[in-house]
Amino acid sequence: MTYSSAVAYLYRLQKHGIKLGLATMTALMVRLGMPQTRYRTLHIAGTNGKGSTAAMAAAILQSAGYRVGLYTSPHLVEFRERIRVNGEMIAELQVARLTEQLQTLCQPDLSPTFFEYTTAMAFQHFADFGVDVAVLEVGLGGRFDATNVVTPMACAVTTIALDHQEYLGNTCSSIAFEKAGIIKPGVPVVLGRLEDDAWRTIEQIARERQAPVFRLNEDFCTEGETPQRFSYRGLGMHYDGLTCALEGRHQLDNAGCALTLLGAVATQGITVTAEAVRAGLREVNWAGRLEVVDRHPTVLVDGAHNPAAAMALADFLTRSARSHQSRPVVLVLGMMRDKDHRGFIEPLRGLVDEVVLTQADHPRSATAQELRASLEDLLSHPHVVSSLSDAMALARQLAMPDGLVCVTGSLMLVGECKAWFRGCGFSPLRG
Repeated sequence: MTYSSAVAYLYRLQKHGIKLGLATMTALMVRLGMPQTRYRTLHIAGTNGKGSTAAMAAAILQSAGYRVGLYTSPHLVEFRERIRVNGEMIAELQVARLTEQLQTLCQPDLSPTFFEYTTAMAFQHFADFGVDVAVLEVGLGGRFDATNVVTPMACAVTTIALDHQEYLGNTCSSIAFEKAGIIKPGVPVVLGRLEDDAWRTIEQIARERQAPVFRLNEDFCTEGETPQRFSYRGLGMHYDGLTCALEGRHQLDNAGCALTLLGAVATQGITVTAEAVRAGLREVNWAGRLEVVDRHPTVLVDGAHNPAAAMALADFLTRSARSHQSRPVVLVLGMMRDKDHRGFIEPLRGLVDEVVLTQADHPRSATAQELRASLEDLLSHPHVVSSLSDAMALARQLAMPDGLVCVTGSLMLVGECKAWFRGCGFSPLRG
């Protein structure tokens, strides 16, 4: 099997969609020889912020000298982005080999989804490469997520907000219940910024499982206006003058969760020095989140796709406007059909001069015309351009060389935009 045929096979598994339960994943782990038990793990859930938190924790651990696996989703441009060891993407040869191995093991009775396949591939790859610690980002929810076959050293729930309601429920409490499914008996859990209903739900589950809880602004905190200079206090640690490479004030919460996760496992033999903390945060990379991909005009891509994430983006744009008061801001917006279009645009519409509605090359994407119909009373004369390349050409023209183009609303759109700038092929189907 070649890499291209392996990826084509994996993408065809999309039709299986999302299914509840861990029976298939558990059976597949047994047939693989339980690779997820051969190294330590950190497990991170949350509506927003879980990927950034995972990236920070992995970067700090790597700076401390550990061999670190990082499993995240979705990918933006290249499938191999999902599975990394010490920052290096899984090799094409490994993807092909593991896909073939998993195909054989699944016969004749297992039919894993795309995400179950890729999760099993990650677990086996980390075992093959002898990682010391694997940092795992939950794909969706937590309780029935394919990653939830691990017993981690510690876990985290970064935020709770309304998203994926068709799978997780229509209230913050019901979503919190699903995400709290990663909490294991006696395993410490770190909690980020949660509303009271979500907090009460998770606290009850943690108490039932006798899991120690560390909560933002009670057991740990960060202080500062931007990630470029902030401090952290918690779990006996105190750091001043920290710098994080990721943009946006919301990253202070994520940094706090990452540092507390690492503090919670210090007694389990995984320790990091102050130097590793500073170096890891300073060098961390997390693509597609407030990421500048071009200049003149500045093109900023951000994978925000729900109202809570839009508010974080709006905070960044507001702060940016204070230092660039005269520059035009153009929003390029594309969203999936099942997202809250109106709730997403509300915090952003007063901060931009022009809006270009477009669409990602994905079956779930709302068309540019559907977006216009959904938002017609909230936006005044938006531009409607179905092709991303044409949308970007128009947006850059409207922004002029000194302006800002912000591409947002969907990680799929962000990935397509990054691929467009690289001039490489784009794989529209992903989990």
